[in-house]
Amino acid sequence: MSESTRRIDARGLACPKPVLSAKKALEEGGFDRLEIVVDNAAARENVSRFARYSGNEVLSVSEEGGGITILIGVKAGAGAAASAADAAAASCADAEERSPAGKPGAATVFLRSARIGGASGGGDDELGALLMRAFLATLSETESAPRRLVLMNGGVRLAVRGAETVEALRKLESLGIEILACGTCLKFFKLEDKLAVGRVSNMYEIAGALLEGNTVTV
Repeated sequence: MSESTRRIDARGLACPKPVLSAKKALEEGGFDRLEIVVDNAAARENVSRFARYSGNEVLSVSEEGGGITILIGVKAGAGAAASAADAAAASCADAEERSPAGKPGAATVFLRSARIGGASGGGDDELGALLMRAFLATLSETESAPRRLVLMNGGVRLAVRGAETVEALRKLESLGIEILACGTCLKFFKLEDKLAVGRVSNMYEIAGALLEGNTVTV
């Protein structure tokens, strides 16, 4: 019996649309394999990760003619549409086993800037950058360390090559604390190839992470 394949061209779609396209197709079903074409590494990782979270199998990933093709084998009885919260939880499973922070109730820290406070809020930008460096360095020493850090907007600058905060973030990552950097934000600032710590994430996963439990916004 031949296998049926559904193909989706998700090139040019902004995050998180490639993942949502895969999710919708898997929910509709009626095929054995899903072939989805994207045009950037972040979308490749996000779609592949979603496929695994939903209980399906990534059969192959190939690049040709400027496109990246992800071939997903649909597993009978697999949960076709993992929720955003389930996807975020799955991505943190290993970290939770290694880290004292990865326990029920551990918080997600949402960093939306490379500074704490700053001129726009009536503070000082230089002081704000100093406070952020001190905050990240202190997190690794606290007993109630967070489960993960989510970096969005200017916060992604904390994790790129040359940033003074990279070493502090690497120490946190070594403790099992996950660091998610917004792929759209990295692309906007033209920093896609400069991420030095953590991994590129998407709005679908980030939304799940922020809604999963306690979130502290800095």
